[in-house]
Amino acid sequence: MAEANEASRLIDARIAELGDWRGELLARLRAVVLRADPEIIEEWKWRGVPVWSRGGIVTTGETYKAVVKLTFAKGASLADPNGLFNASLDGNTRRAIDFHEGDAVDEAALTALVHEVVALNLAKKKPARAQ
Repeated sequence: MAEANEASRLIDARIAELGDWRGELLARLRAVVLRADPEIIEEWKWRGVPVWSRGGIVTTGETYKAVVKLTFAKGASLADPNGLFNASLDGNTRRAIDFHEGDAVDEAALTALVHEVVALNLAKKKPARAQ
């Protein structure tokens, strides 16, 4: 659990160091993801990327000069009925949502995506039984 606490501390620090709309938005997106499933854990990977996981990566939260990006590692497998994905659309696996300053956040649709990816991560293939 110490590792998770350290990741949470590092994410807090990233939000604080941004000090602008990106930090505020990352904090808001983080809260939505964590509210969606209380068993999601926070991780800090790849030299500074916030990652939220349960049974595998749920999403990452990257910040750039003009965008806050949530990347869903298995996004291409998700239904996305609300059309949130607007980036990384050409790949076979990932999908992302780019948020620009002032963009609205559809928290209900984002929560539904988190639920869907957690269910996908937790789905286990049952071994075939010998007859």
